Amino acid sequence: MKVLKSENEEYKRLEEEHKKLEEVLDEMLKKRYLTADEEIEKKKIQKQKLHCKDRMAQITREHNHK
Repeated sequence: MKVLKSENEEYKRLEEEHKKLEEVLDEMLKKRYLTADEEIEKKKIQKQKLHCKDRMAQITREHNHK
């Protein structure tokens, strides 16, 4: 994984974005209640995180098949 991080800029960017989204989501989930707009934002962030994770997995698979 470390080799992939250092060799693949897209993977590195996706990993950083995933981490930032996780931090934002963690802060949101600390609230007792979320407004309707916050719930929509939470779902949007969760989808973005999943997209990052899926793309990272795809890059990893492609790297391992080389």
